[in-house]
Amino acid sequence: MQLITAILQPSALGPVKTALDEVGITGMTVYEAKGHGTQAGKVEVYRSQKVRVEFLPKISLEIVVADESVDAAIQAIAEAAHTGQIGDGKIWATPVSRVVRVRTGETGTDAI
Repeated sequence: MQLITAILQPSALGPVKTALDEVGITGMTVYEAKGHGTQAGKVEVYRSQKVRVEFLPKISLEIVVADESVDAAIQAIAEAAHTGQIGDGKIWATPVSRVVRVRTGETGTDAI
């Protein structure tokens, strides 16, 4: 099993959810986040004053999937979130050694 984490533009959430549904992945956790990568923030005008915004709004998406679903999930996220602009985001996968569904006691991929 793997934990897929994606840091994306907030506007990508709807298309990413639809793309994941299409590959059979329905469960996910979404957090509001702030951060920056190579773009290192941006300058905005607020009440006629230039203000540097260091940390931009993002979403953090977490999904635990079976090993055989990792590539399809990452591809679905990447294609749905892609705009070609700086700040599209990052996706990574981390091994998961154990999962337990609290309600039923199921473990492993049965608990996903």
